[in-house]
Parts: sequence; C-alpha cells; structure tokens
Amino acid sequence: MAPTLSAAILAGGRASRLGGLDKSALLVDGRSILERELAAVRALTTDICIVANDPTRFETVDLPVRGDLVPGAGTLGGLYTAVAGSNAPFVLALACDMPFLTTAFLRHLVSRAAEADVVLPRDASGRHVLCGVFATHVAPHLRAAIEAGRLRVADALAALRVCEVGPAETAPYDPDGRLLLNVNTPADYARATAS
Repeated sequence: MAPTLSAAILAGGRASRLGGLDKSALLVDGRSILERELAAVRALTTDICIVANDPTRFETVDLPVRGDLVPGAGTLGGLYTAVAGSNAPFVLALACDMPFLTTAFLRHLVSRAAEADVVLPRDASGRHVLCGVFATHVAPHLRAAIEAGRLRVADALAALRVCEVGPAETAPYDPDGRLLLNVNTPADYARATAS
C-alpha cells in the first residue's frame, strides 16, 4: 500500500552565511539538527528521503538521498525534486536547519493538507516555504516555473492555492518562540543553542 505522506529533508544549500558548514550536522542540545528533525518526522511517516546536491555528505544516514532533478535550480529545484520523487499524494518538505520542529506541529500542518495545494506556516518574517506540505500534483507546475526561469519559490507558489498557518494557529506549538527558527547565521545558531 502506498503511503499517504512522504517527507523530504532539503539539504542542498551552500550555507554561505555559516562559512559553508553542514547545517544539518550542527548540534543543538546534543543532537544534530538532522537527528532532531527525523525524530519529529518519523512519527508521521516512514517514507523519508534527503534531497541534497552532494549525496556523499549523508553516506552514514540510513535514508535514500536524491540529487536535484534539475541541477542549479536552487531552493525551487530542491522542492521540485522532493515533490516529483514522491509516491504519496502529499510531501512534507523541510529545510535541514530547523531544530525545533515538533511532531505535533508537523501533524497539524499535515491535517490541513486537503484544503490547498500547499500548506505553509507564516510568522512575522513571512511564509516559511521550506516547512510545508505540498500536494504532489503541483510537480508539473514547479517544473514549468523552473523551465521558465522563475526560480523564486514565492513566484512559483503564486498560482497555487496556499493555506497559511498563521501566528495565532502556531502559538500553541511554540511556547518559546523558536519553533520556526532557521539556523542560517552564527547569531541564529547562538539563539538555537542558548538555554
């Protein structure tokens, strides 16, 4: 029986603001960010992969690693690879640098999946496009955007039905305000590791 949900950890970025460090391997409370994310995701699905442009970084991880289907297409290319490679109707796509995601919050996002093409959380900084649930039927749309050179994820999503999970809906899952923290800079990492 095919799964109803697959998950993809997107780990293809260059991490230039962190000196090229592998963000997924950074430790938060004694565990790598990747380990923390996988712990949250494994309660929702066993159909999990990593999308990375350098699969050798994940040779020790017991998960399939998919290279970008369209090299050089950036974040949108990673999302397209995650969605197009799934056998499930929905894909939970997560950036590899979000250490505080919880199973309860991700389950809530998934529970909204039937309402739209894409479900994304939104906070004061805007939509978190790499923490969402994507219907796999959007794969051709994402591919068309890539082929047209429209590589901004926001532009590719403009023609899709997006369900936003806003701050009020997110608040019960975010007691310390770090749920949607992305570790992109040394300051972000300091915030993630502060007790």
